[in-house]
Amino acid sequence: MNPDDPLLRILVCPLDKGPLRLVTSGAGPAGDALYNPRLRRLYPVVNGVPHLRPASGARVSDEDHARLTREAGAAPPPENGPAHHRA
Repeated sequence: MNPDDPLLRILVCPLDKGPLRLVTSGAGPAGDALYNPRLRRLYPVVNGVPHLRPASGARVSDEDHARLTREAGAAPPPENGPAHHRA
């Protein structure tokens, strides 16, 4: 998967339905992965196919969350999720 893939604009986390970030360079065991910084869940991309079942997402440690957020060049999201999901 590459950062310009149009599929990335429509893929969402199966748990909170929010956007995902592509992370590369060995982020997951298989290399590429999709990351939900709100829930700190990492979903593998295997042979170019995202595995977006809730059970496929792995919880990341605080250290990995900081690294993944830093590598994406974005500030950490609010702990209670994106504003469009709040009532």
